[in-house]
Amino acid sequence: MADVNDTVSSLMEGAAEAESRFNMRVAALAAILATLLGVFNVKDGNIAQSMAQHQAHAVDSWAHYQFKNVKQHLAENMVDSLTLEQAKGNPSAEYRLLLTEKIAHFQSEGQRYGREKEEIRVRAEGHEKEYEALNFRDDQFDMAEAGIEIAIALLSISVLTRRRWLFGVALVFAGFGIATGLSGFFGWSFHPDLVAQWLS
Repeated sequence: MADVNDTVSSLMEGAAEAESRFNMRVAALAAILATLLGVFNVKDGNIAQSMAQHQAHAVDSWAHYQFKNVKQHLAENMVDSLTLEQAKGNPSAEYRLLLTEKIAHFQSEGQRYGREKEEIRVRAEGHEKEYEALNFRDDQFDMAEAGIEIAIALLSISVLTRRRWLFGVALVFAGFGIATGLSGFFGWSFHPDLVAQWLS
């Protein structure tokens, strides 16, 4: 009978030790994931701020572009009006010279507005491209945060229920979260579009 008690006692101690090791692994992994989650969250916040700045700059640039466009049209309309004025009747030489100078001035202004408008367009499109690139990385961090948060929740449930298979599922979500987070951090192209669309 003593052998049975010793065997049962030994098995219980082994099970308790195995359970303790499992709980320690879960706790260590949860701590690592929580740290990564914090780092990814900070980086994501900085990217969101940059996105807001680029979006504001793009909006401002397009408004400036429209302003230059209106000014260009006004200058072109002035050229047309002055050309018609010059063609009417038989103006004096002084008046003809004045109209010629004004036409040249407004033609020059129209061309200048056209050049400035093109520079502004390029700048606005640059801000839009930068916004899209940052949005791509923002999606990566969103997916990373979702994957890691799910993993932490599953780790908690695996400890409470003592279901080791949940630990395995948590590892899958943790791996996905870490992969997308590191991709966002280092600018890699890993970006599961289906997940990103689902989270949007």
